This record gives sequence, C-alpha cells and structure tokens, in this order.
Amino acid sequence: MITKHSHGLWGQTASPPPETETLAADILVDVAVIGAGYTGLSTALHLGQRGVNCAVLEASDIGSGAAGRATGMVNAGLWVMPSALREVLGPIYGRRMLNLLRNSPRIVFDLIDKFDIQCEAKHAGTIHCAVGKRGVAEIEERTRQWQALGAPIHLLDREETSAKTGSKAFVLSLLDLRAGTVQPLSYVRGLSNIATACGVKVYTHSPVQTIIRESQQWRLRTQLGSVLAKWVLVSTDVYTSGIAPELRTGQVAMPFFHVATTPLDPEILRTILPEGHGAWDTRVPMTAFRTDVAGRLIIGSVGALRGTGTAIHRSWAKRRMQALFPQLGKIEIEQSWYGLIGTTGDHMPRIHSLAENMIALTGFNGRGIAPGTLFGRELARYILGEVAPEDMFLPFSAPEEAPLRALKEGYYELGAQIAHLPPLR
Repeated sequence: MITKHSHGLWGQTASPPPETETLAADILVDVAVIGAGYTGLSTALHLGQRGVNCAVLEASDIGSGAAGRATGMVNAGLWVMPSALREVLGPIYGRRMLNLLRNSPRIVFDLIDKFDIQCEAKHAGTIHCAVGKRGVAEIEERTRQWQALGAPIHLLDREETSAKTGSKAFVLSLLDLRAGTVQPLSYVRGLSNIATACGVKVYTHSPVQTIIRESQQWRLRTQLGSVLAKWVLVSTDVYTSGIAPELRTGQVAMPFFHVATTPLDPEILRTILPEGHGAWDTRVPMTAFRTDVAGRLIIGSVGALRGTGTAIHRSWAKRRMQALFPQLGKIEIEQSWYGLIGTTGDHMPRIHSLAENMIALTGFNGRGIAPGTLFGRELARYILGEVAPEDMFLPFSAPEEAPLRALKEGYYELGAQIAHLPPLR
C-alpha cells in the first residue's frame, strides 16, 4: 500500500495511478507476471506489443516496492565498474552485459518520449562526486574505463564540479551525459499504462497465494481468482513474500531513505544543481541528492526510518544538506520515506530458473530503473523464444542463501545510524 510514510514525496506528487481491479475470476493467459515494478511491467508491455496475452499480478499497488521509492536516477551500467563485469561474469557474459547496458538509459527516455509519460523526466545527465583520495582514484578510474568504451563521460575538476552541483564539497566528479532523472513512481505508473494499452491485464491487490503445475501449465491462485499460464515471471525482487521466498533470502536487503525539503526559494534554487542533474558521492555511506520539478531538494542515504533511525537520519539529512549547500539557510523538511534495495555479494543481478517455464530476475543493487526496464525487454525476447538460454545476458542459476544475511542486514541498519550520528564535540 502506498502511503505518505512509505513513498513520501513520490506518493504525494506522482501522476494519478492507473485504473486497475482485483483479480476476481479464473483467467487463461500465455504469460503471468508477478510484481508490478520496472522489470515486471517492462516484460509485460514488450510481450503485449508482440500480441502475447499477458497478465500482471501485484500484491499491493503499482510501484509499491522499490520502484516507487527510488531516488529516480536513470543511470547506465551497474553499480560496479565496467571491468568488474568481465572479472565476475567472465569474458562472454561480461561482454554481453557491457554491450547491453552501456546505453541503457536510452530505453527509458525513448519510452517516455514515445508514450508521453509524465514523470518529470530530465535527460541532463548525472554527476558522481569524489570525496577524498580514494574517491578521486575511483572517479578517475571509472572515467577512464567508460571513456575507453566510447561513453560520453567527462571528468570535471573542482571548479567545474562546483558550478554543476552548487557545492564546494567535492574535489572532482564524473559527468555521465547518458543518464538523467525521473519521478520514479510516475514512471512505473506510466509503464503500467503502456502495458494496459498493449492489451496486458494488470491486477492490483491480488497477491499470489499458491502456484501449482496443472496440465503442463501453471495455476496461480489469489484469494478471489486464478490465472492459468504457460509462462511465469516472478519479478518481486527483495519485496518477495510468500511466493518464492528463496528470492528474498538470496539477497541482503539494504535500507535506503530519502528526505525532501519544501520548495526552495527560486534564488537559492538557481545555485543548486542548476542544470537539473542528479548526483551522488563516493562516501560510505553514500549521499545522493537531486531536485524535483517543484524545486525541492531531495537527499538520500543508507538507513531505515524506523525506531531510533527516524530521528538520527532526518537530523543527519539536515546537517548534510547544510554542509553541501550553506546557502540554504534554514531548512524545512516536507517529506521523508524509505525502502529496501536488494543486494548480492558481487553486486551482480541474477536470473533464476525456478522450474520449467518459470523464471525470476533479482539483485538490482540500486540500479533498477534503466537496467530493470532493459532486462524486461530481454526477458520478453527469451519468453518468445527469440533468445536461447545460453545466449542470454546472464547465466541461469539456482537461488542460494546469502551468507550471513541477517547479520549483514543488521549491520546496514545499525551501522548507518552510527555513521549518521552528529560528530562528538
């Protein structure tokens, strides 16, 4: 359920939700998709465009999971450097992933332009800001690797970084002109509208309770109805519950929160990210920051807004905003919210074959918008039989329990609180 505290500013300012209904009948389709996030809806709409009879089953609202809570950065590639794809995935899959993702934001902005998705899209680029010597080394190496691949990446010095961000806190930065920002909840709702227009049936508040094999097909039962389908895509990522719980236990959930100010004075706003870039830094834990169309400043970092974390992280957000942008003066907080990011040990996503004609994709590691949309298109091609299993962008694997999962999740939450405490005087 989308509420003020779960989706904050995005829930307040998003375009109206599509008209949907709860599944209350027994239906027959070619493909059933569980989960109405970026990947699930992208898969469905690309199947619908090809005339495939497809249904999407969402346990809550469209974008109720990570898709509707994100920072809204539309970035190319994955969280790791390009070289890590070859090192971790090997030369074949590493090359495929690089080729697939090198300009992944294009699919997002093409869909936005073609179908006129109203989601505050800004295709101005994003800025990755260096903090300290390690940060400088990281940014210089990222720039070198992406430029070697022909990407439109620019290394900005201190003065250029200050001019682009409005902050004097950073030594240098990487400007990626492929990237941009969106209002994430509006974008995922837009994907649902496109899917529906392509003939896809989207059902909300229809959690799948059981999946059984029946007559060489899959029967997905909800409380009031069922779907009989030849193919099933489980696209619930870290928000999985009940169905395929191994998708949840195979990842470490990292909480990530956001705080948004009231709209800034226009004179001050002109000095903060004046060209509309989204930005984040190399700190641990990181700081992400951007503005929205109404002129609010939004800042995010690792942490959960619950228990003692609520006051600690909100207080940190104010201090961090003022440290980055002293020109802000007094800060008025309008909204705060948080969600969960599914992470894997090597920061790579996973494709799982759960059973015959039942697949899942998980582990976006904080890069869900562009890769998720693009992966959805490729999953649709696989389901259509256009791509063989051995030719996919990732190898199929069985889900495995993430080592020390509970300990790591506790560390993320508690460690973020410790990191965000005010400095001792």
